[in-house]
Amino acid sequence: MNLLTHPELLERLASAYALGTLRGGARRRFEAMAREQAPVRAAALIWQSRLASINELQPQVQPDAVVWTRIHNLVQGEKTSASQAAVRAQTAAESTGLAAWLRSLTLWRAATAVGALATVTAITVNVGQRQEFGGEIARLQNQLLAAPQIEYVAVLADDKAAASMLVTFDPKAKKLTLQRVGDFEEAGDRSLQLWALPPTGGPKSLGVLGRDKLLKLTAGERDVREVPTLAISLEPKGGVPSETGPTGPVLFKGALIQKML
Repeated sequence: MNLLTHPELLERLASAYALGTLRGGARRRFEAMAREQAPVRAAALIWQSRLASINELQPQVQPDAVVWTRIHNLVQGEKTSASQAAVRAQTAAESTGLAAWLRSLTLWRAATAVGALATVTAITVNVGQRQEFGGEIARLQNQLLAAPQIEYVAVLADDKAAASMLVTFDPKAKKLTLQRVGDFEEAGDRSLQLWALPPTGGPKSLGVLGRDKLLKLTAGERDVREVPTLAISLEPKGGVPSETGPTGPVLFKGALIQKML
């Protein structure tokens, strides 16, 4: 199946891959497609970035000591009751010749009761935590609703097809976001410069990149609309004027894709 013709399925698979719920053969097939198709790699990287941001915002929760004490006491009490019941059942059953069968049945019931008690207790603690941190969850949901509206994506790779830069564009905020995903580092007297390569006319500079892992540039939608390709060249420090075009080698290049969702 060509995932590029099924954008909704691509989003679901990419999110499941980032969450870790896509497993077995399905995960291997998705990884194979990601190696061959830049849009699939871009979707996976975007979802991994989203989940990484949420994890950083989520505070750690440590239950009170009294909760664990209560769980321990309940489990120990149930184990004691189960053991006493097993002894009584064994004594009564020995006179009827069914001791072995009843012993197994009693132990199985005792183990089931202990497991059920532990499960109920864990659910109760979890519900309490959900209520306690309901406000925090609501705040995170509001942050997700205010997340950037990404409509364009590109994965820029070198001549060996190794991904080096993930580019996304939010036309509402007029922001190009670039995330370094490779290990390339330019020399101190050089700068990386981002170029739009329109179908007609010469290259147009979209900005000079700093050395941070995550970079943001200001751009209008007209600067990227109908631009099929983005490229990054290595230039003298500070970059070169847009009208001159790239003067150094083009290190990374990739197709700019407009998302359908």
